[in-house]
Amino acid sequence: MNMRYQRGLSLVELMVGIAVGLFVVAAATLVTSTQLSSNRRLLLETQVQQDLRATADIMVRELRRNNYSSIAQLMVSNPSIGEAIPSPYATSLSTGPSSVQFDYRRPDAGAGPFGFKLEAGVIKTRMASSGWQELTDRNVLTVSALDFTPTTVSDEKLACPKDCTSGGADSCWPTVKTQDLLITIKGSSVSDPSITRIVQRTIRLRNDRVEFKVTTAVGGFIPCPQ
Repeated sequence: MNMRYQRGLSLVELMVGIAVGLFVVAAATLVTSTQLSSNRRLLLETQVQQDLRATADIMVRELRRNNYSSIAQLMVSNPSIGEAIPSPYATSLSTGPSSVQFDYRRPDAGAGPFGFKLEAGVIKTRMASSGWQELTDRNVLTVSALDFTPTTVSDEKLACPKDCTSGGADSCWPTVKTQDLLITIKGSSVSDPSITRIVQRTIRLRNDRVEFKVTTAVGGFIPCPQ
């Protein structure tokens, strides 16, 4: 009796093997696609977060210079110096819709004005005579909100070398204002608008604002009693 031995795979076994292989390949492809998508989203989130942080850090460094002057020592009453003079930049900080303007005097580059503003999804910075320049990249980041909120932390009287009256009143003494400024920036990725981040910074304005009493009919400043 001749016996016949099977060699290789039958058609059914081959089709089952191919089907199992396709399921494995599909699963591996799905895992790889999900991993690449998650990695891409993470990179975009990191880029948006870092760009917003870098922009906020630049704003903080510049705004801390507000009201700086190379003759600041003359703005405080001192018997050895004489009467104080008002700061030319005391009221330079002004906030508006999605913008802030301020001023200070650089020893090497002169005075401003300086500022930041939001225009068409891009934050721009004003560098004195250089005009407005883009601070964020419109091809990477779309800024949807920019807000500056000033807050007066303290309002204290600054003593004069002499009293206002013989009775020791201090109603004519200048006042020093300490201010905080809250910066809020909201932006999203150009490649994926669903990726949105908000960055906030609260800074203490270093150069406190000194306000003098106005006692003359023409609005002249009388820093301290004569």
